[in-house]
Amino acid sequence: MSILNGNIAPFGGVIKVGGVDADIKKFVGKAICFSSHDEAVEAIDNRTVKKGHVVVIRYEGPKGGPGMPEMLAPTSSIVGRGLGRDVALITDGRFSGATRGIAIGHISPEAASGGPIGLIEDGDEIVIDLEHRTINVSVADEVLEERKKKQTRFMPKVKTGWLARYAALVTSANTGGVLKTPEELFAEFE
Repeated sequence: MSILNGNIAPFGGVIKVGGVDADIKKFVGKAICFSSHDEAVEAIDNRTVKKGHVVVIRYEGPKGGPGMPEMLAPTSSIVGRGLGRDVALITDGRFSGATRGIAIGHISPEAASGGPIGLIEDGDEIVIDLEHRTINVSVADEVLEERKKKQTRFMPKVKTGWLARYAALVTSANTGGVLKTPEELFAEFE
């Protein structure tokens, strides 16, 4: 396992380096963005995803999922289509131990909390450097700031019940996806 940091993942993202072919040290590709696991799987299966793409799946973290769903299906589809060396996947969701290929999960902060993974647009160049443990989108900081100003507030998928409460109170993956303490919650209103 390695932790990657950069302007996409200021608080980190996790990659299982043992699941990546040893000769792959760096991957540069164009973003193709999805706001759910299901949208991404459909695009991979219908061959919308091509060699050189970085599949970006956001809004699947602890808050966005909610509960941080497992992302094995998209990576399995990528490998099953013979694209395991030619397509990368990044997400604020999580992976199981069975994941293979260039797959970075647990990107923090997550999109639902305003994380930069939510600012990536289709066609943006993404650079994943395994030797230097970095993950960056090749977009000027000023452009990312403008995108952030235009970003709409995340609307939870679940609006009632305990899962809605969980989504409202959960922290990002880099802190364990645990519930905020009352002190942390009240500090947000000071």
